[in-house]
Amino acid sequence: MGQLKQAFDRALAQLTGPGAPFETVREAYHGVSYNVIKTAPATLLDVWAQAATHGDKEFLVYEGERWSHARLLQLAASMGHQLVHEYGIAKGDRVAIAMRNYPEWMAAYIAITSIGAIAVTLNSWGQARELEFALTDAETPVVICDQQRLDLIADRLPGLGVRAIVARPSGDELPENAVSLDDFIAGHEAAAMPAVEIAPEDYAMMMYTSGTTGNPKGALSTHRAVCQAVANMEVSAAALAMINPETMQAMMSTGYEPTQMLAVPLFHVSGCHAVFLTAFKAGRRVVMMYKWDVKRALELIESEHVSFLSAAPSMLLQLLESPLLDKTDVSSLFALGGGGSATPPVLSRLLRQKFPKGYPGTGWGLTETNSLGAAFTGKPFLEKPRSAGFRHPGVEIEVRDEQGRVLPPGEAGELWIKTPALIAQYWKRPDANAEEFRDGWFKSGDVGYFDEEGYLFLSDRAKDMIIRGGENIYPAEIEAVIFDHPAVEEVAVFGVEDTKLGERVAAAVVPKAGESPSAEDIQAYAAEQLARFKVPEHIWLLDKPLPRNATGKVLKKDLKAEYARRGGSAL
Repeated sequence: MGQLKQAFDRALAQLTGPGAPFETVREAYHGVSYNVIKTAPATLLDVWAQAATHGDKEFLVYEGERWSHARLLQLAASMGHQLVHEYGIAKGDRVAIAMRNYPEWMAAYIAITSIGAIAVTLNSWGQARELEFALTDAETPVVICDQQRLDLIADRLPGLGVRAIVARPSGDELPENAVSLDDFIAGHEAAAMPAVEIAPEDYAMMMYTSGTTGNPKGALSTHRAVCQAVANMEVSAAALAMINPETMQAMMSTGYEPTQMLAVPLFHVSGCHAVFLTAFKAGRRVVMMYKWDVKRALELIESEHVSFLSAAPSMLLQLLESPLLDKTDVSSLFALGGGGSATPPVLSRLLRQKFPKGYPGTGWGLTETNSLGAAFTGKPFLEKPRSAGFRHPGVEIEVRDEQGRVLPPGEAGELWIKTPALIAQYWKRPDANAEEFRDGWFKSGDVGYFDEEGYLFLSDRAKDMIIRGGENIYPAEIEAVIFDHPAVEEVAVFGVEDTKLGERVAAAVVPKAGESPSAEDIQAYAAEQLARFKVPEHIWLLDKPLPRNATGKVLKKDLKAEYARRGGSAL
């Protein structure tokens, strides 16, 4: 085991031992034994109570607005009061949230989970069909939404039997079954949150999976699961800080208040859990963006002295490659982290080059694990930037082959994960529950391996693997190589059907502005570093960005569909 992993494990032992701040014990739920952080909040009510101790301290900066903890909690209390007394929402009812990043999203989440209802967080990038599907699937009587989402579903609300509460409406009149948030809480702006008894095993939220294939599934989480996830993030961050003392000292010496930028959607675990919940509980300041924009992000980093930024690798690359970066005062910015996909080599190089004294990091987690899996920052990331990090302390991971056998270090297989932060089930999906959950373990669909030192590496998504003539090919490996080509802006590798070999390797490539590489250039570059059977036989040069979902993941099914429609003529 490597020295840094040993140091991390020693730090964790200090933090999780008997009587320690994050004391961890072995406990059984429903006959399954887990590593449980004993000192974690029992329910989200405890998280909100901890946040309340920060009072009038500034928590949120949003488009010129400044919100304290107390202000956000009071809005939530007013909403909770009215949901119970005006709309009759009871414990266990599902209430949807469908809006882009607004302070009201956070208040709605606090309100719903405080009254024992289930917060159904919907993808705000969804169109009318996707929103209607989720509202119908979740059987929700109420949706708290913004104007843009209302416009998509207004004519469908009466038929669905759903009432809409609209944050920041743009017009004076709202359609049938809709009321503005201001009118909804009018006269109750100082109301207290209704007192509801909530147990750790009660359901807290349902977050729909990204749905890159087929309809998304509702991932149903208990209060215990969400709270264990938050505690795991806290203890991992503390242990990593302990093995990076020089960087921590440099960060504190700037004199700036720790401030985190929220640039990813709140409806995703990385935005909701890793930023909102952890920061709100700890009293850490957050600068929230309505949506990602590099120019605006740099302006906010400079004006609000942002110190932490977590985003998808594609977003970080946009920032690091922006000509505005060198013209902006980013002296407050220390920690830059990505996640959701492997860190491209070019991103690692730019992080070292642009922030030589920074605190870069990455992580791997899933909606189904409430964002837990693995993570690391600082020295270990710089040592092995292609890794996904160290396993979270409340997480067990096994690498298994297709027969379910556990594989040794160095061998890639599907990652199975067990944690008290795991969702309870997929909503109304007994088929998926039976297929993907086994004795407390979850079949992640990701392929990876642990090296001899205990670092986790991701190979790819199992469903994205290409089988060419019996050879297993992982697109992520090929993408990392092509991404390094100086003329390439974006790349996605996928398999296309072939009658002889089963599949052949194809690559969709977006050139950088002003560059015009040929397909032969790309192939020759890849051939210098890859085995011959891995070199893409088809290169598709695109004049538009790759299609992505709200969390920045490339929608390869859309690329494959467009390829099929063109009959391969574009390749």
